[in-house]
Amino acid sequence: MANDWIEIGLVTNYYSKPLAAIIEITAGSLKVGDKIKIQGHTTNFEMVVDSMQIEHHSVDEVLPGQILGLKVKERVRIHDRVFKEQKP
Repeated sequence: MANDWIEIGLVTNYYSKPLAAIIEITAGSLKVGDKIKIQGHTTNFEMVVDSMQIEHHSVDEVLPGQILGLKVKERVRIHDRVFKEQKP
């Protein structure tokens, strides 16, 4: 059975050291432990969120309109789309 994914945000910036993405949440929410997929023209990988930060403070959940920092396992690019796996 295919995973169901919902688009929740957009990469707005990227830092190579450490590998970190700045993501704006546009819909839904994101919690530590959620599985996400980041896709773009040359980006396509999945990962589990193990920590997030807002303004250098660790948070467990982010909501629409919030901007977060997230360590990523691969390079991402500005305008890559972020999806969250929908659990049945």
